[in-house]
Amino acid sequence: MKIVRAVLTLSVALALAACAGAPEATLGAPSSASATPEEDLAPSAGAGRTAPGADLGDVVSDPLLDALGVDGLTGRQIVDHLETVALAERRVDVMASVRPRELVVSDTEREVAVPLPEELFYVALAPFRSATHECFYHSLTTCRGELAGETLEVRITTTTGEVLLEGEVRTADNGFVGFWLPRGARGAIELGHEGRSATYEFTTDDDAPTCVTTIQLV
Repeated sequence: MKIVRAVLTLSVALALAACAGAPEATLGAPSSASATPEEDLAPSAGAGRTAPGADLGDVVSDPLLDALGVDGLTGRQIVDHLETVALAERRVDVMASVRPRELVVSDTEREVAVPLPEELFYVALAPFRSATHECFYHSLTTCRGELAGETLEVRITTTTGEVLLEGEVRTADNGFVGFWLPRGARGAIELGHEGRSATYEFTTDDDAPTCVTTIQLV
């Protein structure tokens, strides 16, 4: 399924910004919950593992996606690929914005919405020590974090005590590390780096951010 929409003036402005800001309150929507195997929760900036039979979403083909080298891929495959592209090779003239249920790719003239997996929610984290920026919807092409190419210890648990992921991950060239989490979940992401640590309490509802830049390691 492919959705092509005309781009308004506001969309053009967002395409030139580093990261997308918070949406209006009316954009919130109900969510659904689902369990997901741990091997399917690998960070996109890490090994990129995918569980057998995992829901990758629908394949989309469009010239805008071709400009990013991701034409004919599913939404999840596009997100996983673009998150790991080397910084020098990223297209800043095309915005790839991760929303709760779709990936919106746009330039100054048009946009394409690529659906994401129904049962998973993508969240990208950019932990920092001293410098950060505001962000709500993660831009795979323009967002930048302070700690690029750094190894982090991570532990992700739900409020029910289920351990979704535990081990080491590495941030990408853009300073972010992304996780596919069960939709409709709540819990905590604990991060550690060179003796410093921080905890982020997450939700994966439709009104939750896909870009988290407020995690300061202390």
